[in-house]
Amino acid sequence: MDKRPAEGSVHQLLVSGYASDGSGVARLEGMVVFVQGALRGELCSVRLVKVGRSAIWGCVEKVVTPSPARVVSDCPYSGACGGCQLRHMSYQEELEFKRTRVEDALRRIGGADIEVEEILGAPQQDRYRNKVQFPVSQGPRIGFYRPRSHNVTDVESCLLQPDAAARLRRAVKDWMDRWQVPAYDERRRKGLIRHVYVRVNRAGESLLCLLVNGKSVPQERELVRLLRQAEPRLAGVVLGSNETHSNVILGDCYRTLWGADCLFDTLCGYRFRLSVPSFYQVNSDQAEVLYGKVLELAALTGTETVLDLYCGIGTISLVLAGRAGQVWGAEVVPQAVADAQENARRNGVGNARFLCADAGEASRRFRADGIRPQVVCVDPPRKGLSEDVVDTIARMEPRRVVYVSCDPGTLGRDIARFRRLGYSPGRALAVDLFPRTQHVETIVLLQREDP
Repeated sequence: MDKRPAEGSVHQLLVSGYASDGSGVARLEGMVVFVQGALRGELCSVRLVKVGRSAIWGCVEKVVTPSPARVVSDCPYSGACGGCQLRHMSYQEELEFKRTRVEDALRRIGGADIEVEEILGAPQQDRYRNKVQFPVSQGPRIGFYRPRSHNVTDVESCLLQPDAAARLRRAVKDWMDRWQVPAYDERRRKGLIRHVYVRVNRAGESLLCLLVNGKSVPQERELVRLLRQAEPRLAGVVLGSNETHSNVILGDCYRTLWGADCLFDTLCGYRFRLSVPSFYQVNSDQAEVLYGKVLELAALTGTETVLDLYCGIGTISLVLAGRAGQVWGAEVVPQAVADAQENARRNGVGNARFLCADAGEASRRFRADGIRPQVVCVDPPRKGLSEDVVDTIARMEPRRVVYVSCDPGTLGRDIARFRRLGYSPGRALAVDLFPRTQHVETIVLLQREDP
C-alpha cells in the first residue's frame, strides 16, 4: 500500500533551507519537499503538486509565519515568467543563498574543505542586462518561457532588461501584427519569427537581430522604419537565419538590413567589438568586478605565459595581457575569434594571440607545441570542462588555474577532477552578475601541489 502523501493535499511545513534553484526545502514524512516561493525559517501551508518516489514538489498556499527576508515582488509577471526566481526575497538573503550554494557545491561535490570568502553583490539589481533574447510564439507573444516549459509569457517590460529592449520588442510585435507575419511553431516546425535579440552598450546604443526560420522576412523596409522610430539610439538591424529544428537560438548566417552589424563597448578600459554571436557578460558593471578578481587571483608578475580557454571575444585575455608576458586565447566560434583578434589590434595589445579551436583541441595543440603556461584561465559554459580538458591542463603543469564558473554543480565536479590530478583549491569567491535570479558567478584559484 502506497503511504506517500497525496498530490493536491495541503500540509503545514517548516522550511529549513534552499535548493539550488532557490526554492525552499522542507520535510514531510521523511521525504524532501521542494517548495517554490518559500523562504528558510518560514512556516507555510504547502499544496503538494507532484509526489515522486524520493522527493515532493509543492507550492505555497499561505505563509503562516513569514521570514523577515520576505519582500513583495515588484514584477507583474512573477510566477508566470521563468526569468526571476528570487523576487520574493531580500537582496541580502539572496546573496547569502548564493554564497552558501557555491560553498555547498565545492564541499559536497568537489570534496574541498574551503569557504567562499565573499560574495560581491551588485549595486544595481534592475535594468542591468546588456542583452536580451525574447522567444516568439503564436499570437504573437514575445516575452519569456514559463517555468519548465516552452510556453511564452507575453512580457511588455522586464525589470532586468534595458528600456530599449521593451521599445524594440513592441515595434517587432506591431510589425508582425500589421503584416500578419507568422511566429515559428516548434511543434509543427512551421512559421517564421523565432527570437528577438537585443544588445545594448554602456553608451545606450542598441543592436537588434531578428532570428528567423528562413532567409528573409516580408516588408523589411517597414520593419526597419518601425524599429528606428521606436528607438532613436538604434545602431543596426540584423537578420539571422536559423532553419534547424532545435532549441538553438542563434543561426549560422547573418544579413544586415540596416546600419551596423555590431556594437562597441568599453570594459576594464578596453574597447570591444560585439557581433551578434559573440559571448559577452550580460552585466557590464559586475563583469568589471569579476575580471578584476580574476586578475588578482592570477597573481601575474609580467613574465608569465597565460592560456585563456573559452576566451570569447578576448575580454579576459586582454585584461590578463596587461600584466602577462604572453597570452594565448582559444575559442570555438570563428566570429568571436575574429572579434578577439580585432579587439587586440584596436586596443594596441601585442602580446595576445588567438586560436580558433575548442578547449580540448586547443589544450592538446598547445601541449604538443611545447607551450607551457604558468597560469591557465578557464571560463566554460554551464556544462563545465570535459574530463580530457582537465587532464590536458594538468599535464601542462601550470602553477595556477583560475576557474571562472556560472554553474556551482559542474564547478564542484571539475574541482574534484583537478584535486585528483594534484591541484588544490586555494581561494574561492562569488560575484553576483545575475541579481534576482538563481544564477551566480564563481571564481576558484587552483594551485599545483608540490610533487
